[in-house]
Amino acid sequence: MGYHFWKRQLFKYLQRNVMGEIIMKKLVLTGAAGRLGSYLREPLSQMCEELISTDLSDNIGSTYKGERYVKADLANFDEVNKIMDGAEMIIHFGALSDEDSFENILNSNIIGSYNVWEAAARNKVDRVIYASSIHAVGMYPKNQQIGINVPHKPDTFYGLAKCFAEDLASLYWDKKQIEAVCLRILSCAKVTSSRALGSWLSYDDLILLVKRAIDTPTTGFSIIYGVSNNDRSPVDNSEASHLGFKPKDNAEIFAKDILEKSEKVIKNDRTQIYHGGPFSAIDLGESGKAIMQIVDDKKVN
Repeated sequence: MGYHFWKRQLFKYLQRNVMGEIIMKKLVLTGAAGRLGSYLREPLSQMCEELISTDLSDNIGSTYKGERYVKADLANFDEVNKIMDGAEMIIHFGALSDEDSFENILNSNIIGSYNVWEAAARNKVDRVIYASSIHAVGMYPKNQQIGINVPHKPDTFYGLAKCFAEDLASLYWDKKQIEAVCLRILSCAKVTSSRALGSWLSYDDLILLVKRAIDTPTTGFSIIYGVSNNDRSPVDNSEASHLGFKPKDNAEIFAKDILEKSEKVIKNDRTQIYHGGPFSAIDLGESGKAIMQIVDDKKVN
């Protein structure tokens, strides 16, 4: 890492908005049309002079101050490379967000992630913040609290692609000095099941997590679980304390209502036994979301 890298780092941390948050020149958000992306667009637009939001959709409706939408296919390197020009950090949330055939996962989640990191390298991007997933380690039994350094143990092709991208992030840090923070999100959605009492990541905590991934001065290659301050959390973030993420919400406020409505757990139910939940129980290529109760509460600007 040379003089210009550290000069950019120092310059960035001298620029702050009225909330005391870092102001970047340019950030890129992939997956902007998705549910999680819809909650990140506004806070990210307040952390930079220019936010490029991108997805496959023709448009995402009204944009925020400083935000510009560019339609792009992550599987097309030229399209990805073009939007990276001048960016300081990439918030990479774009992907096929369910289990699917390997061919579909390959294009959107594996080739797409390669294109993001290779374009980041060519455009001298400082850091990639990546929406990884618990499904990279989904086949660990849930009675085993897992830390950030456990070996990969994916539950699906979807989880396998997350493993690939985490290893890609590590490789590009070692070889190209592009920092990366991989956010292993458990379940960032309305609490509708007993599993979510441990795995829930609130939208406010998601935003806080992404902010800490951006404003931490030095991250190198880091992994952190995306989970709120739940009493029943099945994961351990103690070795990611350098990121300063202190979630504020706790799914226990939903426990009484959820547990009263929950059906009796079936013995050897794989959806309850493993960290990956329903994704641990489905066959390869089958939809995991089809057997989940995900509420589509996408934020509308």
